[in-house]
Amino acid sequence: MEDKEKEIKKAKVKKSKVSEEIISLKEELGLEKEKNLRVQAELVNYKRRRDEEVAGMFKYASEDIIISLLSVIDNFERAIKLDDNDLTDEISKFLAGFKMIYGNFIDILNKNEVKEIEADGLEFNPNFHQAVLTEKDENKPAGVVLEVLQKGYLYKEKVIRPAMVKVNE
Repeated sequence: MEDKEKEIKKAKVKKSKVSEEIISLKEELGLEKEKNLRVQAELVNYKRRRDEEVAGMFKYASEDIIISLLSVIDNFERAIKLDDNDLTDEISKFLAGFKMIYGNFIDILNKNEVKEIEADGLEFNPNFHQAVLTEKDENKPAGVVLEVLQKGYLYKEKVIRPAMVKVNE
């Protein structure tokens, strides 16, 4: 009988050890499942960030070219301002061609979602304007743009060049 009792005790100890091992393995499995979920979440987040980055690159792919063209637009505007509206002289005839080319440039910019930043007479906004001069004008409220010295532009929703302005003190 003692042998049977010893065997029963051994079986119970074995069963206890097996139960403990099962519990330990279940805990380990739970931890591994949790790690797996974290890794999957990180992968989903990585893919989302990468997709956003790629979409941003495609969205603003033409930005460098457009920024380069802005100085050409500025030069066309300066040349066009030389016109004194005397259509009989040679300069006016020459500038008429400039105006046509300038119009084509503006159409291209509009088609590519490039917009001029409005500034003249508006409240100074540091997100869109760069104050390079200040002046005191008693007839206008403080913080209002008095003059646009260089036009600013938005490309889609992004400021690619702030407007350089003179602001009222």
